[in-house]
Amino acid sequence: MGKETGFLEIQREESHYRPVKERLADYRDVNLYADEKTISRQGSRCMDAGIPFCHAIGCPLFNLIPEWNDYVYKNKWKEAYERLTLTNFLPEITGRICPAPCEASCTLSINDSPVTIRQIECAVIERAFSEGLVKPRLPRRESGKKIAVIGSGPAGLTAADRLRSFGHSVTIFEKSSKPGGLLRYGIPDFKLEKHIIDRRIEIMKSEGINFETGINAGKDISLRYLQEKFSAVLIAAGSGVPRDIDIPGRTLNGVHFAMEFLTGSNLAVSGESAANLVNAAGKTVIVIGGGDTGSDCVGTANRQGAKKVYQFEILPRPPEHNETWNPVWPEWPKILRTSSSHEEGVQRDWSIITRSFHGNGDLQKVLFSRAEWEKNEKGSWNMKELKGTEHYIQADLALIAAGFVHTEHSGLVNDAGLDLDKQGNILVKNYASSVRGIFAAGDAATGASLAVRAVYHGREAAEEINRYLK
Repeated sequence: MGKETGFLEIQREESHYRPVKERLADYRDVNLYADEKTISRQGSRCMDAGIPFCHAIGCPLFNLIPEWNDYVYKNKWKEAYERLTLTNFLPEITGRICPAPCEASCTLSINDSPVTIRQIECAVIERAFSEGLVKPRLPRRESGKKIAVIGSGPAGLTAADRLRSFGHSVTIFEKSSKPGGLLRYGIPDFKLEKHIIDRRIEIMKSEGINFETGINAGKDISLRYLQEKFSAVLIAAGSGVPRDIDIPGRTLNGVHFAMEFLTGSNLAVSGESAANLVNAAGKTVIVIGGGDTGSDCVGTANRQGAKKVYQFEILPRPPEHNETWNPVWPEWPKILRTSSSHEEGVQRDWSIITRSFHGNGDLQKVLFSRAEWEKNEKGSWNMKELKGTEHYIQADLALIAAGFVHTEHSGLVNDAGLDLDKQGNILVKNYASSVRGIFAAGDAATGASLAVRAVYHGREAAEEINRYLK
């Protein structure tokens, strides 16, 4: 544990953001990271809980959180790094973008403020990189088996590294021009700068992992080729089909999926290409969807110079909870959250139904109405439209951030004839699909979820593939 009385003596110290005016002028990381002395003090707050709920309930990876908290408090950073990477292959990613369900489950969250677990995690891995502790790990012997991994998001990268550690030859096929999947093309740099991804990719290449980019499996290479050349195939292609809203005016110019907008922006920011840039400069922007993707659209639109930004959510406004403790411990609290992007300028509203888009070829305005949510006798929520609440908002750009439906079926999934679940995800049992030798992990099998869950599923899928190959 940390200091025996640390949680009584030391208050939680949050990391801070750069000033709004400063960060809106660039796409760099918005965070101001705490120094190592502060991080060590925060590690001392870990209270030797009899049951580490942060590990057992909160963290999808089952990270050994109390152990590396203790090492950080004792300034044993190498030992902290070793404990952290026993379970997590991408702590530099999760330490930046994970919503930290571990903190919601921290025992201190019962009636106090939790340990700054995510902040400590990020500090540990960055210290490890700065000290040269993060090195390529070559297998002791080669197995002679070849594995194809389709997709280079968190599940694919994690699975590939784990499979390589078993001595297998691993090739990652990525349809984009650079590896990283949505980590690179879906998350803005102000949340995750891309040199963080590049740094990890270079280590993986040094381990002997092959990256084949610009290749769409099922289109550029066939299923037959993959089955002939590789001992097993892992599909970790994510949940790439966005949820649409089928309403009048959907095909007007200026109505886009959120990922079209974010991917185009990331390509332009990186200097790869500005051909697909959807530019919000000088425009009134409406973001439809209240989740993290919608928040990323808000931050990106403001950086592009949007005149005004709205964000509307069909679900009711979550309750506000300004206390440091968790009202539903150890579960994840469904409370109102304000992101760094929201702080930068947006008008938010809830219980809003998007009725139709209007314009003469180009979007000019959007019709909305208000909704009311009521519980039925079974306890389920039902929505009804409130008559007389219809209203127009002038807009030049509408971004649909309503989530994702399932993985893409065209190409590899259809060619292989894989069984799907009711939601359209690849149906698996112990990560094995209905076709022998083909496995699936991450959002392709679970539907859209957290990056930290994708890391876990990538790790576990690699274990199952290794057992299959023996």
